[in-house]
Amino acid sequence: MLTRRLALLSGISLAACGPANTGSAETVTAGTSANDDDIDWANLTEAQWRERLTPAQFNVLRREGTERPGSSPLNEETREGIYACAGCALPLFSSETKYESGTGWPSFWQPLDDALDTKTDYRIWTPRTEYHCTRCGGHQGHVFDDGPQPTGQRWCNNGVALQFIPANGA
Repeated sequence: MLTRRLALLSGISLAACGPANTGSAETVTAGTSANDDDIDWANLTEAQWRERLTPAQFNVLRREGTERPGSSPLNEETREGIYACAGCALPLFSSETKYESGTGWPSFWQPLDDALDTKTDYRIWTPRTEYHCTRCGGHQGHVFDDGPQPTGQRWCNNGVALQFIPANGA
């Protein structure tokens, strides 16, 4: 049963996550041209990021926003491949660790080695563990301790912050 207190807290939590992704599903594939090899990802200016990303990607990756649950086509992606950062194309997750968490966001039980950094996020008055791409610092999502074995973790990712790279022939 939904109580007024739970409804109020849910609304506050969603508001604290930032604006919902109301942009198009268009994605920009970063890190795929020969010129991208020499980019100092950590020192791109805001204007340079805005040129590289869609408004929705910029909101999530650079402003730590959150897309609306259920809005990402990656929720339905079942092919074998790699999920990479939409900002810089660093591989973050293998499709082997993706699972349906029922949250409305792509979820994984384990990231690739050395792909993500974490920090504590207090935006909803309760500490959560937020994670970012180690190459460009792009915000990806939050990790929780309610996932499946073998790790027991749920790496809950904004789909707009990812690009899917299918395995050969997939």
